[in-house]
Amino acid sequence: MSETVIVVGGGLAGMSAAARLAHNGYKVTLLEKAPKLGGRAITIPLKGFNFNFGAHAIYARDKSVLRKFESEIGLKVDWKNFSPSKAFYDMGSFTTPMPATLAGLYQTKVIDAENKVRFAYEVIKTMSSLERGEEGVLIGDYLQKESDPVRDLLLTVASSNFFTNEPEKIPSPLFFQYYKRLFASTRAVSYIGGGWSSIVEGFADIITKNEGNIITKEKISEVELDEQNKVVSIKGKNDSYQADHFIFCIPPKECLQLFAETPLATYFEEYTKFVPTQVVVYDIGLSERIRSPFTYVYQKSERVFITDISYYDESCVPEGGQLMQAIAYLNEQEVIEKKADEKIATIETVYDKHFPGWRDLLVAKRVSKKAIVQEIKCIDDQQLMPTKFYSMPNAYFAGDWCRGEGQLSELSFSSAYQVTSRIMKHPVEVH
Repeated sequence: MSETVIVVGGGLAGMSAAARLAHNGYKVTLLEKAPKLGGRAITIPLKGFNFNFGAHAIYARDKSVLRKFESEIGLKVDWKNFSPSKAFYDMGSFTTPMPATLAGLYQTKVIDAENKVRFAYEVIKTMSSLERGEEGVLIGDYLQKESDPVRDLLLTVASSNFFTNEPEKIPSPLFFQYYKRLFASTRAVSYIGGGWSSIVEGFADIITKNEGNIITKEKISEVELDEQNKVVSIKGKNDSYQADHFIFCIPPKECLQLFAETPLATYFEEYTKFVPTQVVVYDIGLSERIRSPFTYVYQKSERVFITDISYYDESCVPEGGQLMQAIAYLNEQEVIEKKADEKIATIETVYDKHFPGWRDLLVAKRVSKKAIVQEIKCIDDQQLMPTKFYSMPNAYFAGDWCRGEGQLSELSFSSAYQVTSRIMKHPVEVH
């Protein structure tokens, strides 16, 4: 008999974990409280445009865990290559090529020739692990030894990859761990044709083809443990579920609620206090394309970036149309002070500057004032949650709030991959 697995949560982590286990012969049931799968990674059709909740960008594509799901379980990904030559920094008084490649570094006016050499040297040291950071030291402090232009450029790059306007607060070991992987990539950024819906549908298809069971509108409200803290069953709105393994792909706050009446509740309390990565998202769908040399422009002073999604993925627009996504970062103080409306006004001025006439061509838009792109923000002493606790023999955890490789969606995929590898490595005796 096959081992049984219950996966709670139908976001990217839950879908990828369930698909991999189902493909490998496990009897999988996936439970999702919402009517639709995908969690925060969903695609919404509106007036002929397909708006994605969050940028469907994958960093370090050739090293991405998503590639493992492609090769191992047959997930189909329509990769769309990012064009570094069309990526620019807006420095206020001028625009200049983004130093995403050696060619871009040579052309950019962000730093002078001497500091370009110093920056390239920092990249080499990072790739060769000569730079690893220091525990207890934030990257802003660690980089004080660098020249101001090099330090500023490294923090600017980190701002866009970690989706934060506080890049100086990133722990230095995490910073170098992340960029060692990214600098070594031949495809630093790629997009996904069809958006998140294509990935979610791909995983769902793999689950069902391998006799897995997907149940939506099923919210789990209770967990039952035995004397060894092993999960015996979980209770939903419609039914109770038993299994050999349980994977909880739900945020720490939901885990705390679920385990509230058990001795394990304290395990989750610390992680519920951490702040998420929040951004303002302002997507626009236009009836016609606006000619522009940019497919990506980063407004440095305001930390706002705009991506022409439809340049890479024509499936998201009606014929001749254009869809662009603008994101502005929010720190905790700005969230408290409700600065989202100011960010929206700033985004519109950046649209006006680089895509003049967009207002006259506007067909549809989607604005989110407090979009969460990562449940736990990797700054200061905030720690990502483990995928496995020693005291929970058959319970596992995955999501962008858990430990893994990369940031954002990559944490969801990599933590799910770690969890499923662990389950497959330690089979149980099935009666």
